[in-house]
Amino acid sequence: MREIITHEERVYDGRVIHLALLDVTLPNGSAAKRELVRHPGAVAVVALIGEDVLMVRQFRIAAGQVMLEIPAGTLNPGEDPLLCAERELQEETGYRPGALESLGGIFVAPGYTTEFIHLFLATGLIESRLAMDADEFIEPARMPLRELVAMIERGEIQDGKTITAALKVARRLGI
Repeated sequence: MREIITHEERVYDGRVIHLALLDVTLPNGSAAKRELVRHPGAVAVVALIGEDVLMVRQFRIAAGQVMLEIPAGTLNPGEDPLLCAERELQEETGYRPGALESLGGIFVAPGYTTEFIHLFLATGLIESRLAMDADEFIEPARMPLRELVAMIERGEIQDGKTITAALKVARRLGI
């Protein structure tokens, strides 16, 4: 069932993503073309203070709207996802984790991108402000995990990483 890459043409190299046009050989020997967005990966964090989750609101250009999400960010080349999760949590919420636990991860859209998001649960939060990135305009929010789950169930949260990670934590906590 594997496809074998026989040729790769780099079409675009950006700051975060790289676009490639691939020639592949299919399992039956036929040839096909694939478009692939290479991405360094990311992290996303469900940060709990008691029964509340720290969230962020920010405009997302691809969605064309302000979205309510858990804190997240892109991995730097070679960066440990655990360290990235700690950094992004501090930058976006002003807290660092006392403990970070892996919740696994998700491929965002494996049909066309390599992006994999490492999901974490942060507890024992300690106030510790880091400056946000210059190109980020984020509004912090805080809400009970139960309310977040209800918003997900009503379809009010449309961000895949937030849905996946929040539901994993809610299930773990019996919510």
